[in-house]
Amino acid sequence: MSPLRKLLAFVALAGVGGAVAVGLLFASPARDQSGGELPASARPKAPELEGQILVPPPVRLANLRGRPVLVNFWASWCVPCRKEAPELARFDAAMRARAQVVGVDFQDPKDDALAFVREFGWRFPNVRDPFGRLAGRYGLAGLPTTYVVDAEGRIARTLNGPQTFSSLRRAVTEVE
Repeated sequence: MSPLRKLLAFVALAGVGGAVAVGLLFASPARDQSGGELPASARPKAPELEGQILVPPPVRLANLRGRPVLVNFWASWCVPCRKEAPELARFDAAMRARAQVVGVDFQDPKDDALAFVREFGWRFPNVRDPFGRLAGRYGLAGLPTTYVVDAEGRIARTLNGPQTFSSLRRAVTEVE
């Protein structure tokens, strides 16, 4: 193997290892310094979902208090997002009475984002984040990422990577 290929392989492995480490760090509930789970009152407040409306209606987290909200960051160019998209549609259809799904399209041309939403039959609200400002407020580290917001409007859990109907249902059940 050439030195260049070795370097590229190392960089790729380091990137995957870093992504896994970040995923492990954020896939669990918020914890205090001793490793215990933070009480709901100590969880960080979820930033408001400001942005251009891609799929109506407009959404304000403050209006959704009382039940969990899944805030899912995605993009049409993201291959794992395509894998996850049917699971989000299924979850929304089956669990709408228990939890609200809100999509956040990250740095996509509007036409591409709308085509993605139509392709997967999404009916839940979506906002656009064309410049990544909302992603920055949430601390987004990669796509797809789903933030589980509890009934009080606080981030209870961060799910990195494509989720399944079962993993989404389990996350909602754990914060109810």
